[in-house]
Amino acid sequence: MPLTVGTKAPDFTLSAKTADGPKQIKLSDNFGKKNTLLLFFPMAFTGTCTTEMCEVSAGLNAYTDLNAAVYGISGDNPFAQEAWAQKEKITVPLLSDYEHKVAKNYGVMYDSFLPQMNLGMSGVPKRSAFIVDKNGVIQYAESNDDARQLPDFDRIKAKLAELK
Repeated sequence: MPLTVGTKAPDFTLSAKTADGPKQIKLSDNFGKKNTLLLFFPMAFTGTCTTEMCEVSAGLNAYTDLNAAVYGISGDNPFAQEAWAQKEKITVPLLSDYEHKVAKNYGVMYDSFLPQMNLGMSGVPKRSAFIVDKNGVIQYAESNDDARQLPDFDRIKAKLAELK
C-alpha cells in the first residue's frame, strides 16, 4: 500500500547518469530548501512513460517556479535511463532504483508487472507521484495500478503552489 499524506518520506540515495557523469542523488539534500516531486514510472522506452517524462520535461520550468525539484524514478539501470533521456530529450533527472528498494519503501511496486506476458517482473514501480515538502513529509500521494494512467498534474501543481 502506498505511503500516505502526513507520513515522513523515507530518505534514499539513488544513482543518476548525467551529462557530467554518474551522480548520487539524496532526497534529504532538498530538505530545508525546496519541495520534491517524485515520479515513479514502470520502465524506460515504453509509450506512456515516454509521454509522461517528455511532458514533464517540457514543463519543467513550471515546477522550478514552484520551488520544486522533480525526479523520475524507475528500476532501469542508469545507462538505459541515460540512453532513453538522450533519445527522447528528457531533461527530468532520472534516478535508478535498480534494486527496487525505494519503490518498496514507498509501497508502489507491482507484485507482477504485465503478468499476461509471463515475464516474471516483480518490483517494477507503479506509476506514482509523491510531493515531499521541505521538512521531509509527504504532502501529496497518488499511485495507479493502471500503468497507462498518468498522475493528475493539475492537482500536483496546485499542491506545490500551496507549499511554495
